[in-house]
Amino acid sequence: MQRRIAKAAVVGSGIMGGGIAALLASAGIKTLLLDIVPFDLSDEEKKDPKARNRIVEKGLDDAIKSKPPLFMDKKSDPALVTTGNLEDDIDKLADVDWIVEVVVENVKIKQELFKKIDKVRKKGTVISSNTSGIPLKEMSQDLSDDMKKHFLGTHFFNPVRYMHLLEIIPGPDTSRDVLQFMADFCEKYLGKGIVWAKDTPNFIGNRIGIQGMGKAMHAMLEHGLTIPEVDAIFGQPMGRPKTATFKTADMVGLDTMYHVAKNCYDMCPDDEMRDTMALPAFVEKMVNNNMLGNKTKGGFYKKEITPEWKTIRKVINPETLDYEEYGKVDFPCLAEAKKKASLPEKMQTIVYADDKAGKYAWDVMATSLIYAANRIPEISDTIVDIDNAMKWGYNFEMGPFEAWEAIGVKKSVEKMEKEGRTVPEKIKKFLDGGNETFYKIEGGKKYFYDFASGSYKLVPVSEKQISLYNLRQENKVVKTSGSCSLIDLGDGVFDIEFHSKMNAVNREMIEFMIEAHQYVAENGVGVVVGNQASGMPAPFSAGGDLSFMLGLAKEGKFSEIDDFIKTVHQSILASKYAPYPVVAAPFGLALGGGCEICLAADRVVANADLFMGLVEVGAGLVPGGAGMMHLWQNYIKYKPEIAKITDYSGFFVQAFMQVAQAKVSGSAAEARNAGFLRPADRIVFNKDLLIGEAKKEVLKMVDDCYAPPRKEKFPVFGREGQGMIWSEMLNMKSGGYITPHMETIAKRACYCLAGGDVPAGTPVGEDYLLKLEREAFVDLWRTEQTQQMAEHMMKTGKPLFL
Repeated sequence: MQRRIAKAAVVGSGIMGGGIAALLASAGIKTLLLDIVPFDLSDEEKKDPKARNRIVEKGLDDAIKSKPPLFMDKKSDPALVTTGNLEDDIDKLADVDWIVEVVVENVKIKQELFKKIDKVRKKGTVISSNTSGIPLKEMSQDLSDDMKKHFLGTHFFNPVRYMHLLEIIPGPDTSRDVLQFMADFCEKYLGKGIVWAKDTPNFIGNRIGIQGMGKAMHAMLEHGLTIPEVDAIFGQPMGRPKTATFKTADMVGLDTMYHVAKNCYDMCPDDEMRDTMALPAFVEKMVNNNMLGNKTKGGFYKKEITPEWKTIRKVINPETLDYEEYGKVDFPCLAEAKKKASLPEKMQTIVYADDKAGKYAWDVMATSLIYAANRIPEISDTIVDIDNAMKWGYNFEMGPFEAWEAIGVKKSVEKMEKEGRTVPEKIKKFLDGGNETFYKIEGGKKYFYDFASGSYKLVPVSEKQISLYNLRQENKVVKTSGSCSLIDLGDGVFDIEFHSKMNAVNREMIEFMIEAHQYVAENGVGVVVGNQASGMPAPFSAGGDLSFMLGLAKEGKFSEIDDFIKTVHQSILASKYAPYPVVAAPFGLALGGGCEICLAADRVVANADLFMGLVEVGAGLVPGGAGMMHLWQNYIKYKPEIAKITDYSGFFVQAFMQVAQAKVSGSAAEARNAGFLRPADRIVFNKDLLIGEAKKEVLKMVDDCYAPPRKEKFPVFGREGQGMIWSEMLNMKSGGYITPHMETIAKRACYCLAGGDVPAGTPVGEDYLLKLEREAFVDLWRTEQTQQMAEHMMKTGKPLFL
């Protein structure tokens, strides 16, 4: 039987249901969204289809209006979602290939719903539940044999679009073929990282996560720490997100966290660390007082605005439940950890420290590591699934076993036993076997230690996935510098990988890319430009290195800035006109210089979550890496609605506003609508597959007898465009909407994008356009206002409009 998901249905239109429907629609899947008929309808309303669909329509509307956006393209994706209710439209479930249940966590309600679905579904339709607490065996016990074979758990994490983790849980009778099909489908088409969980309370992510969070809160009270101190310790220095423990709880919602913890406590009576799942009494009081976090404008943290519009950040006092101002956290071990280069060094510095923060960090971490080891094979058979669940579901840079390895398994176990902690026998056996690490790389492949067999086994990954980390470990790096590396991907394809801070484009990177292209011209068939984040989200490239150019500007070395931009252009054109295909593989932030590198590539294979834009205006500049030229060329060559139009004004304004307003796409789909991606560029939902898909694209282009683009002239809007824009800028300045310096920047951007002082429609060459761009870029650096704006951007990450 050839399976496919052409149509899907989501039953339940709340936050999770709306998020799942939005993801399916964004992936191009026609989706039916159903919910109940409101209970409070009048007799007249009961006859009104609009009133009967009130709940589901609100759910869809909330998903469309959600911030951050749940739909990747708000203009077109919602059209793939149709709505209905479970009384009038349940028969429509017979037409879908996958039904996702996302209703209230009540076993009787779910059982009744599944019985109704069983009567109308077609044979072979996959049914899944997004439950996080009710056993699948209870929900499916009275269903038909065919439905049982196609019944499983698909536990998405919220927000659905942005959280990589998807836990798949087999039911008691689920067909193995169905499970594998759903794993493959969700990984490829929905971009999820698949973790195989067992049918146990809260599965993997929330079981491990809630114990860790509960322990962190109880230990805070025991060690006499404050909430900001805990967040400072278990934040980035320990490989956790900036939101750490308590700010994460505020984001999730204290009511949600409390519900998950209570569910875990109630359903795990034999858990050896059950007491840590009963959250401290002050948390329960906060929930009862509706102090739920961001959703109620106050949880563990709260922001207040003074009459002078000054923001005051406060934190709750666990004893009084009053909000108090707090200051900067300072511990010796944290100060020492900042000096360390790698995350393992930072973690070791903290957990083995003898100060108050170190003792707290060790207590929480040691407890959590032992707990994770004890959950095998109860909730998972492998350390891989546990590590991935915590990385993909909680944005940890390392999972528990990776973190244990980072601080030293042997050293930590000796400390645990010295303190009288009960170390799991499986860990002792692991060490007695002469093993030191839970993971190892051999032959370019990653292996994990399997407790059941006492041996190392291959980490299962998609055949399409390429790990740059593994290739580095196997000495596949052919050239490297402090900011950039050239890695052999095999088959004559090489990857240019960025690894500067925030992958910012600097002089070293630009010069390296020129050398890399020369190397590939002699030794390869094509190039991928891409990098990979290990754990927490990182950018493809957050833009250019402002500190380098600001330093030159303050010293008055404008000729050196001019020379640098000439080198940038040389690098960009070396990529554009290379005698082999160049494919960029951006994800996350691709801003400024990072965006310009993509615009110069033959093809872009982008992750669906792509935040791309030319944002230099925010730093007081115009794009300096051929970005405006290539954006205009995209509009001229690829925008279908303008391909045959001779009056350029309509789309010149569109292109100009992308630059002048420093617009950033909310997704790859929006980047395509804005002209940054071309029709032939691809969008890949799973970031893990990006490098592999980009390599495949290179080889396909080679197989299709690739020829580099020819240098040609393109028509520009010329002086007519400038007059139109300049007039508007003057009006905006006169009305106080923009400052005089912003008007200056906008005029320079307009002059470059319009092709200078030439008539509309004049074909001009690239050297001419790049000269205009370079002159504008250097001239703006000469102004005190731009230097101030750039300095402010570097310090705060936010624009300052002067």
